[in-house]
Amino acid sequence: MVIHGRKVTHVAIRRINHCIVTIYRDGRGFEAVRGVLGITAAPLVIATMVAWASGVALAQEPPVLERPTITFKSGVEVVTVTAAVRDRRGRVVRDLTRADFQVVDSGAVREIRDFHSGDAPISLAIVLDVSGSMAVGGNMDRARQAVALAVTALNGEQDEAALFTFDAKLREVVGFTRDVDQIRRVSLEGRPWGITSLYDAVAATARAVAERANRHRAMLVITDGIDTGSRLSGPEVSGIASSIDVPVYLLTVVTPLDHPGGEYSVVSADGAGTDIATLADLARWTGGDMRVASVPAHTHTAIRDLFEELRYQYLITFEPDTRPGWHPLEIRLRNKDLLVHARGGYVSGPARVED
Repeated sequence: MVIHGRKVTHVAIRRINHCIVTIYRDGRGFEAVRGVLGITAAPLVIATMVAWASGVALAQEPPVLERPTITFKSGVEVVTVTAAVRDRRGRVVRDLTRADFQVVDSGAVREIRDFHSGDAPISLAIVLDVSGSMAVGGNMDRARQAVALAVTALNGEQDEAALFTFDAKLREVVGFTRDVDQIRRVSLEGRPWGITSLYDAVAATARAVAERANRHRAMLVITDGIDTGSRLSGPEVSGIASSIDVPVYLLTVVTPLDHPGGEYSVVSADGAGTDIATLADLARWTGGDMRVASVPAHTHTAIRDLFEELRYQYLITFEPDTRPGWHPLEIRLRNKDLLVHARGGYVSGPARVED
């Protein structure tokens, strides 16, 4: 086949927000030709695919629940942002409309292209710190309790979860599954050891969660907040996670004496360590939240609030700024008495196909 005077060696079909994108490869680059496809006409389309010389077939059309995919290497056609809204008393706010939201992208107001809200199944990655610092003051026992509570809160018929542990390395203990009893049956006994590569673990897990099809997805990271071995910094990890819309919920387990501002604390709320401050930034930039737990009541409240927020969310889609690079993003509400959690930016750039 010859397109614009070039010999075509590969044809690929991509579907992005009801658009069929045909990508031709001529050995020197890629050239995209797009055609808009109405929703009602979608079942009538038959995509003719020419495989690579190696015979690798193209992927099938994604499931209905899958939203437009944003990856680390691809350019952005649209940006989809999940937002959770609470009132001043901490209650989840439902039934807001498109008119209640405003998207501010690099200081410019963007038109909301698509808007959805409601309950939906959850994809949750539970990331447990098993490094040596967790052996101090019963923190590992607090962490095990948090894992058990999170698994109990999952709806095994619809939700899916995975369990990861990390010290110097990230390990997938149970892959994503709806059979959450697999996680419940895992023994988390044993003495923690090794250095803590917290930020590296978050970055790697963010990539795994981003591939899940459920619209509502997040990471629950359970740690004492002490990072001693990461190659990536907190801001670098925040940029990765927020660019693909994976909120990070951090549950920092500490002793009552180390709980900033707590009843028995020897650390004032204003004097919280720099690690805690950095973790709070990580959660905020990704649209998640951070809680500190030193007694069981704190853990129960944190897990309950996490699932309330994940279960009911607003999905907002808009056409992004085409300039390459990082773009700060703000989701505003017309009602200033409401609080919104959403990621703080996205990455845009020239589209290219991954090898």
